[in-house]
Amino acid sequence: MKQSREGSTNSTLDINALAFEAALSELENIVRRLEQGQISLDDAINSYERGVLLKQHCEKKLEQARMRVEKISFGPKGAEGTEPMDFE
Repeated sequence: MKQSREGSTNSTLDINALAFEAALSELENIVRRLEQGQISLDDAINSYERGVLLKQHCEKKLEQARMRVEKISFGPKGAEGTEPMDFE
């Protein structure tokens, strides 16, 4: 069981180092292999687990990008809205 946790930690660190595009490409490949159904059960489970981590990583990267582009602003009377991020 200890090896499984260490492998999971290494996998997470590996995923955190990936650019969005690389993570998305790997996730698409995992989905394709799972849909084809030509891998063993153990490989399918391991691939699924990695796919979940890749999906979470991609979502995190997208949220970070969104936050860089927009900022929350409050207009008159406290109305919420968004406006483009000022990079200057």
